Amino acid sequence: MSAYAAVTRAPRTLTEKEVALLLRTTGLHRDGFRDHCLYSLALATGLREHELVALNVGDVFDERGRAHLYVKLTVFKGSTRHPEPQEVLLSDTVRRKLEKLLRLKRSQGHDVGPQAPLFLSRKGLRLSTRQVRHGFSVWQQRAGLERHLNFHSVRHTACTGVYRRTKDIRLTQRFARQRSIDSTVIYTHPSDEELVRVTQDLPC
Repeated sequence: MSAYAAVTRAPRTLTEKEVALLLRTTGLHRDGFRDHCLYSLALATGLREHELVALNVGDVFDERGRAHLYVKLTVFKGSTRHPEPQEVLLSDTVRRKLEKLLRLKRSQGHDVGPQAPLFLSRKGLRLSTRQVRHGFSVWQQRAGLERHLNFHSVRHTACTGVYRRTKDIRLTQRFARQRSIDSTVIYTHPSDEELVRVTQDLPC
């Protein structure tokens, strides 16, 4: 109970409707597919922005262009202090999207060697975290979201989603790749959506 009592504020997360709008908008635009894959990957794994942009083609794909089920991270939060390997699990949906992205990169003549960046800027360089944050702001506006969230809210959305679906704090901790469960407890906050649903079910 002490851990729950220590949580003072819920993390800012996207609603299910906002996620759907964001993915639909980026998926419909030809110039948005890179970001569509970036957001899908973040929502499916909880990867942080610097972890996402550090990914190379060889981290995600085998020699045949098939996306791995498990992706071993070479760059992750705390890697200098705690260099133990970390990995994330990719869903079938995200693997299909990433494989399509790889085919698109190959058709456009981009380097798809093992050490090539997975996510490229418009200039053909590795995407930067600043560009990720700017793009996220732009796509929120295009999607018609009524509020503005920072990119870290995508990680909060993913981790909160795991807890809401499982109510398993240890599983959520493993998904979030957090050493202390005290850091994971923040994702146990009930959402406004959950409050609406339970209120509608009350006998009255």
